[in-house]
Amino acid sequence: MLPHDGALYTYAERRRRDESVWTLVQGVLAPLQFLVFIISLGLVLRYLTSGEGAFAADASVVLKTLVLYTIMITGSIWEKVVFGKWLFARPFFWEDVFSMLVLALHTAYLVMLFGAIGSVEARMMVALAAYAAYVVNAAQFLLKLRAARLQAEAMAAA
Repeated sequence: MLPHDGALYTYAERRRRDESVWTLVQGVLAPLQFLVFIISLGLVLRYLTSGEGAFAADASVVLKTLVLYTIMITGSIWEKVVFGKWLFARPFFWEDVFSMLVLALHTAYLVMLFGAIGSVEARMMVALAAYAAYVVNAAQFLLKLRAARLQAEAMAAA
């Protein structure tokens, strides 16, 4: 539950967040996922513009999806440790809702790939949709990180 003043974390939640190994895990996985995303986006766009490199593009989207699943599982553990809920804790409710869309789109890509459903181009368009959703979701989390830093500064000044 949010503190009455609208702060992101209560004192106890902040302490649990700061003491949890899962905070570090998320801090390592988030930039790793972004790096994999950038490389994969380049490979997908290369395929869509040139028709070359379908295997590399597919492999990169599979890797991106595996990293996404990893960060979602560890993020859920982090949420449980900090807020006592596996997902949809009040401070991260909308980020988690949008994360479900990101997961669904990435999973749809895997279903298309491994189920041999649709054309390569259609699959790559699903990858692009998944990546667009990922960018929005990443922005949500960056804004939340900024809010947490501002809260910490305000608490330190008080």
